[in-house]
Amino acid sequence: MDIFELDRRYVAHTYSRFPLEIVSGKGSLLRGSDGREYIDMGSGIAVNIFGVGDERWKRAVTQQLDSFQHCSNLYYAEPVARLAQMLCEKTGMERVFFANSGAEANECAIKVARKWAAEKKGADYCNIITLKQSFHGRTLATLAATGQEIFHKDYQPLPGGFLYAEVGDREGLETLAREHPCAAILFECVQGEGGVMPIGQAWADAMREIAQKYDLLLLADEVQLGNGRSGRLYGYMEYGLQPDVVTTAKGLGGGLPLGAAILGARVADVLQPGSHGSTFGGNPVCCAGAISILNRIDEELLHGVKERAAYIVRELTGAKGIKNVSGMGLMLGFEPEKPARAFAELALSKGVLVTTAKQKIRLLPALNIPMDLLEKAAQILKDCAAE
Repeated sequence: MDIFELDRRYVAHTYSRFPLEIVSGKGSLLRGSDGREYIDMGSGIAVNIFGVGDERWKRAVTQQLDSFQHCSNLYYAEPVARLAQMLCEKTGMERVFFANSGAEANECAIKVARKWAAEKKGADYCNIITLKQSFHGRTLATLAATGQEIFHKDYQPLPGGFLYAEVGDREGLETLAREHPCAAILFECVQGEGGVMPIGQAWADAMREIAQKYDLLLLADEVQLGNGRSGRLYGYMEYGLQPDVVTTAKGLGGGLPLGAAILGARVADVLQPGSHGSTFGGNPVCCAGAISILNRIDEELLHGVKERAAYIVRELTGAKGIKNVSGMGLMLGFEPEKPARAFAELALSKGVLVTTAKQKIRLLPALNIPMDLLEKAAQILKDCAAE
């Protein structure tokens, strides 16, 4: 059997894979088993933020592998402490819990919020307000937190204690906060799976004001947008927010599984020995790679992100066959007149890899994608839309 047959036979059918086997790559170019090169405009869904085979990242990872690949969290490991220090110093936060993924980081945020509220306000204050069209992960709790019914229908009963507000409906948000015993508001600055839609400054201000009025925590889900993709280190900074918990993953590890829940002063000491944990969370190899990543997210890189984002928006806005463009930084989406899946398949046939989000095509290129490749990809996407 070839790889396609092996996969269909032995791998759970949880993904609608495109008919392409990746065998190698460098930077923002991937090579398939068909011998063709493809411009990667998805970066593993916002994971390979410096592209494939990044040399500095590889050196950091292999150096740690030469020392030891894993140890229990019952012992100290330098990359873990160094990465936590970097995350706190760059965000003004206090402590970090490391997990394996964004969903687990969000699980931690939910647990922290409920434990904080139970201790400070009473056990009834367990509700967490999330946003309609949000997406927070595929565990049972993070599915319940996700404000989209389509993700709920097959997994009932889901854990309770989640309320859903419509972005832009300030009165509705305040009603939920006033009429229910709540612990926190959980939000994404750009709703990725919800159609690559930014929440906007007015809504960010509304969340902050209502959180202050009703003594709620603000939990920022930066799993996909974070680590430079927004044009800031984290997207909430674009809106002038200061969350109590920031969750991140995907690009943080640069290609290895790593998530983090970064805890602010109000919740810094909520977690105590025995209250939470993870076997692989904070793996020293993953943390060594992440240190290499964070060390290079500087003003020069962020300026480049904004330049690339502005170029894509200029090129695609108003182009034939494209209805609209949305997003922030290099987390962009556009709605083609063609069905999104059909468009993605057409783009693949012409050498560009993209992902979909509802009716949108989602663009998540490496933050340092060379401009010549970006220009070539944009032209191919415009050609696909015009066909």
